[in-house]
Amino acid sequence: MPFGLCNAPATFERLMELVLTGLIGDACLVYLDDIIIVGRTFEEHLQNLERVLMKIQSANLKLIPKKCSLFKRQVSFLGYVVSEEGIRTDPEKIAAVKEWPVPKDKTQVRAFLGLCSYYRRFVKNFADIAKPLHKLTEEKRHFCWDESCDIAFQELKNRLCKTPILGYPDAGKEFIVDTDASDIGLGGVLSQRNGDQEIVIAYFSKSLSKPERNYCVTRRELLAVVKSLQHFSKYLLGRKFHLRTDHAALKWLLQFKNPEGQVARWIELLQEYDFVIEHRSGKSHGNADALSRRPCPEDCKHCTRQEGKEVVSVRMLRTDQLSNEWKDSLQHAQQEDSDIKPILEWMKASAPKPKWSDVSAMSSTTKSYWAQWDSLLIQDGVLCRKWENGRGDRCHLQMVVPKAKVPDVLQLYHSSSSGGHLGVKRTLLKVRERFY
Repeated sequence: MPFGLCNAPATFERLMELVLTGLIGDACLVYLDDIIIVGRTFEEHLQNLERVLMKIQSANLKLIPKKCSLFKRQVSFLGYVVSEEGIRTDPEKIAAVKEWPVPKDKTQVRAFLGLCSYYRRFVKNFADIAKPLHKLTEEKRHFCWDESCDIAFQELKNRLCKTPILGYPDAGKEFIVDTDASDIGLGGVLSQRNGDQEIVIAYFSKSLSKPERNYCVTRRELLAVVKSLQHFSKYLLGRKFHLRTDHAALKWLLQFKNPEGQVARWIELLQEYDFVIEHRSGKSHGNADALSRRPCPEDCKHCTRQEGKEVVSVRMLRTDQLSNEWKDSLQHAQQEDSDIKPILEWMKASAPKPKWSDVSAMSSTTKSYWAQWDSLLIQDGVLCRKWENGRGDRCHLQMVVPKAKVPDVLQLYHSSSSGGHLGVKRTLLKVRERFY
């Protein structure tokens, strides 16, 4: 295969994965011409080494001896140092970051961020720290290196030179996810317990967009949970884990019965995961604690929707007040309505059902009422209709509403103190239960 073709790397990687089929992920890892062979013991390592070499030999591929290393306890692989303890940054690569000069233009800033971003999994709150530098690279922004940029630049260099060792995930142990949010970013930490110690597996961070920065504290904290679980999903799906947060309002998350809008969509996403929520104070939550925390407004609708016992605060409209408001006006409107008036007079006179010849010349609406004669009755002076819904519930009495009163009914059931500003379908369902 010629060098320099745009598809050459992908083609070669496909070849290597085909050659080492059945061994990748078990005995070795491969990326292009870099192969790392693993083993828990010396004997297992020898067996895996033999299996890999036989596969390579059968494919007629050649190895360069001086580029091979055998029986190493730690190796450099794809810019990382891999050992039995875990994964850490490669000192040779980090040396370039340590000696990086102050950028003079956007291109140099992008180059620096590109190298740093490769190791962002090692840096807690990476997105928050790098925010000033990312803003500097925006297309319409004039390049101006100020104090905030210099602080972010130096902080990233210091953090990358002192990165922790990230442990390997153990499928037999419970995962722990710590999440937190600040005014400008989200953060998450994936870890596991090893005896009395908590071993960090990976970090996650994300900058908030302009609309997200306007969220209340609870919504930002919930967004941090959603984004962190999505980021760590390959470790968490299909197993039970522990979710820790320093925001007490999130304890209602699994008990929230009537979520709406964006919160409902987030909770639907979280239904894919099996977790237990634990609240702990900010002092104990230092591994994921954000840069700043501020109290949420007292009237925040997201923070006050906490459901322990089913206690609901409602504004009540007394039924006798509703009857008094409607009795006179509805009676008068029915008597004035040309379609309802004949039916009303016959019902008040306790007359039997009129003959067809008596109604044949009347309006189609009056004929419709006549066809339902057995379902009509007068209740407190108001013409009503007996109605049973499709679920077979008990009969309801629907007040017969003249056309002139229809707008008033819709206004009452949508915008009044008892209406609730429901949508079209739910408003109509409520109206049909009581009015005809």
